[in-house]
Amino acid sequence: MSDFDGLKALFFNTSLKLKPGESHTQLLMNASAAIMEKQGVTVEHVHIATSDVKPGVYPDMTEHGYDTDGWPAIWEKVQAADILVIGTPLWLGEESSLCRILIERLYGMSGMLNDKGQSVYYGKVGGCVITGNEDGIKHAAMTIGYALSHLGVTIPPQADCGWIGEAGPGASYGDDDGAGGQVGFDNEFTKRNTTIMTWNLMHLARLLKEAGGLPNEGNDRRAWKAGCRFDYENPEYRA
Repeated sequence: MSDFDGLKALFFNTSLKLKPGESHTQLLMNASAAIMEKQGVTVEHVHIATSDVKPGVYPDMTEHGYDTDGWPAIWEKVQAADILVIGTPLWLGEESSLCRILIERLYGMSGMLNDKGQSVYYGKVGGCVITGNEDGIKHAAMTIGYALSHLGVTIPPQADCGWIGEAGPGASYGDDDGAGGQVGFDNEFTKRNTTIMTWNLMHLARLLKEAGGLPNEGNDRRAWKAGCRFDYENPEYRA
């Protein structure tokens, strides 16, 4: 039995491509997912472009003018997951528009609390996978990582990986290299970072699950609303 049996990981592909099989981002996420599956983690993939996820910051956008919304069904998968991985391509150095929609929808659930009075995201860990053929891996990882952390997701050390190749327009991850191989697959930096990210996600997810999540001393929103201040003292104001 693996130390990671019982963990569930949810991989989000926010590529603009309508077919996941044509997505360079999906290829690199598959490398991370394969490691997890070998270790007993249950992995599921969500392709945002074909999931009918509407833009907005509410739990169900059919209550705000849209005829349909795929988010409520996906939210059930998010709630069940221990690990969240967001994959995005780069466009003009930024994550995709669909990635921002995903983050907005995740944000729309941030008012929900767990049974400890904490953000419903407490106890989950998160990371990101970035691909492209232009600069922006660290920038996109910074914004995605901050967003997840702000919501309550725990970010382990070195929780991002990516591939952009040489600066400027060129081949994308997984393209035919003209010599019988695929571009980026043998890149040592990408392989190393993808591996470290994946294992750190699993390690931290296991630790949090075994601990029953984070203690709620000092971060219980219900207790705060009831008047508990957890040793916070207002600063002394002077004229």
